[in-house]
Amino acid sequence: MPIEKNQTPDKDKEPTVDAPNAPESPSNKVKFEIYGEEMIEKRVKSSGNSGRVYLPPNWVGHKVKIIRI
Repeated sequence: MPIEKNQTPDKDKEPTVDAPNAPESPSNKVKFEIYGEEMIEKRVKSSGNSGRVYLPPNWVGHKVKIIRI
């Protein structure tokens, strides 16, 4: 559902995606439209058997969304 001009997004409502979950193929990308306050672009680093991204301490306790690009 696109947001009309001068309409504010509903902060508690999750954004919708027009395509089903795409397989992990680089040619099957999905477009996301996100409203937020701040963005940081970082590279995931190895951490044991998983990955890790460090975020600023003032983000602790806040809701975040991670998108693999």
